Amino acid sequence: MRDSSHVLLIPLNDCCVNPLGGVFTVFHIYLTVAYLYVLWRFVVPLPIGRGWRALLAVVLLIISKYHLVLIAVYGTMFSPEVPRAAVLIAGWLFCGFVLVMVLTLVTNLICGVLAIRRKVSMSDIFGERLRSVIAVVALLLSAGGVYQAVQLPDVRRVEVTVEHLPRSLDGLQIVQLTDLHISRLFQADWVEGVVSRANALNADAILITGDLIDGTVGARAEDVAPLRKLTAPLGVIAIPGNHEYYFDADQWIAEFKRLGMQVLVNEHVILRKGADQLIVAGVTDEVAPAYGHNGPDLAQALAGAPKDTPTILLKHRPEGAPDSAAAGVGLQLSGHTHGGMISGLDLVAGYANQGFISGSYDVGKMKLYVSNGTALWNGFPIRLGVPAEITEIVLRASPTLNEHTARRTFL
Repeated sequence: MRDSSHVLLIPLNDCCVNPLGGVFTVFHIYLTVAYLYVLWRFVVPLPIGRGWRALLAVVLLIISKYHLVLIAVYGTMFSPEVPRAAVLIAGWLFCGFVLVMVLTLVTNLICGVLAIRRKVSMSDIFGERLRSVIAVVALLLSAGGVYQAVQLPDVRRVEVTVEHLPRSLDGLQIVQLTDLHISRLFQADWVEGVVSRANALNADAILITGDLIDGTVGARAEDVAPLRKLTAPLGVIAIPGNHEYYFDADQWIAEFKRLGMQVLVNEHVILRKGADQLIVAGVTDEVAPAYGHNGPDLAQALAGAPKDTPTILLKHRPEGAPDSAAAGVGLQLSGHTHGGMISGLDLVAGYANQGFISGSYDVGKMKLYVSNGTALWNGFPIRLGVPAEITEIVLRASPTLNEHTARRTFL
């Protein structure tokens, strides 16, 4: 087991500097606006001394700028190489800050309506006691949410009907893992647990839809090692997600192959069981071109694939699912969204993912399944009402015309 007191400083090199500066600038602008709102509506009105308010304002500023602090120290906000306890505490405080902002905003809206109806001052309703309740509730919810986020995920079993699936492949079992985000928060012992639970399902194939890691190959070598134990008769197949590109995708793809996985980069593989076959195709992530790699190319991934053969597409992000359906894909497996992490806030996350957040969707004749993720990014490690999952997917063949007729007659 690694000595958790050891701190590995990641140098400011190309693998850690993110060229998508505009995207993450917007992220930090949002956090700045959130901080200013909390300062205005939560901190300034507190009936405490000016010095205490100033101290609280500084503390909240540091917490809200947690990710910028990581960038300044490590060159990346995705892989803080500090003891796990520090990552947990920082995650708890940051998630608590976000919840304070959300609860303050919601409470302000409610109190504003009440103040108008009762014709009283807003301060008469939204007072010190209510702010104290918000702070306590936010910190308790954050603690519970972080605790829930770092537990070993349970197995979620779903059945999916796939167009053109031969009757002989009806009942084929697949395990989907995604968004493991192996890091100082999700270390080797946690990975061992995930591997053990996945293998215990005795699936025909294990498919991994990206974001396996956070950190460099050197930093994560010990933590990813248990992935070598993943086993399935038809193989362990993976694709890179956006986080692999943040830490040199070429090195990680080579490492995943060394661990026994087949990695699909805009390509496909044919799985055979008996006389029948199944196509598994995989594409890169939309962020790839920013790092000098080819972006997702479904046409290239399916080039040369046999026609009228059931196709499963591994695509890290669910966006673009209608294009996959139009290309004849029968089932698309995705992750990336982490299921929205917090019930209610998943509606906000939907705007960034074409409305695809969690679970099964019908997209034309194609089925889309978006996993909540096996883990999540350590920069916002919280789950409230949105559990992590190891997904056991059972493929079902479409009922034949005769079966439809018989079923209608029986009913």
